[in-house]
Amino acid sequence: MTHHRKLLGIFVTGALLLPAGLAPLASAVAADHPVSSAAPALPPPGTYKIDPDHSFAFFSAWHHIVGRVRGRFEKVNGTITVSQDPAACAVDVTIDPSSISTQIAERDEDLRGPAYFDVKKFPAMTYQGRGIRRVSGGSWTMDGSLTMHGVTKVVPLTFVFTGSFSDVKPGGPARVAFHGTAATKRTDFGLGARDNLGELGLSPVGPDVEIEIDVEADAISPAQ
Repeated sequence: MTHHRKLLGIFVTGALLLPAGLAPLASAVAADHPVSSAAPALPPPGTYKIDPDHSFAFFSAWHHIVGRVRGRFEKVNGTITVSQDPAACAVDVTIDPSSISTQIAERDEDLRGPAYFDVKKFPAMTYQGRGIRRVSGGSWTMDGSLTMHGVTKVVPLTFVFTGSFSDVKPGGPARVAFHGTAATKRTDFGLGARDNLGELGLSPVGPDVEIEIDVEADAISPAQ
């Protein structure tokens, strides 16, 4: 296996409750995405359509245990449903795995192939969930289902509503933004065992992929 095969990038949409070992990452991310104390915990109820031009799904994946490879997926679409009832809030996100970018063309092509995402056979990744619970302050968690490479697993998503845009055009839809984090283990989806030297018994017990999601979305309907 060549060097460029020794990686796996991974999603999600959207956007996650990080395990205790990843708590420092969550704290660092929160520091970079401050939320005004005057901002509401959630935007007004309604359905919001994700703007793919201003939404980004980044990942950081372990590379042979001691290294990391970072990348992103360029195509993110979907909807976010906000309700006054937390149990009725929902996320439905689709990511195109062929849009993966690690800034190395040869590696990206390998990741799209049968050894990893196999995008011809599995042309979409999805994240779907309904119901949220407050973690603390303006932070929420959703236990949604990530489907990737033909496998579906529950992957908790922790997110904050970072605010509404004040400069929308007159008569234009309300525009809101969210920031989310997640963590998962790629071998749970049948991917990346060699990247973590699993054949030598060195595969990590916990998550080996961290996910960071920034989403902007426009209102398409008010809550009924």
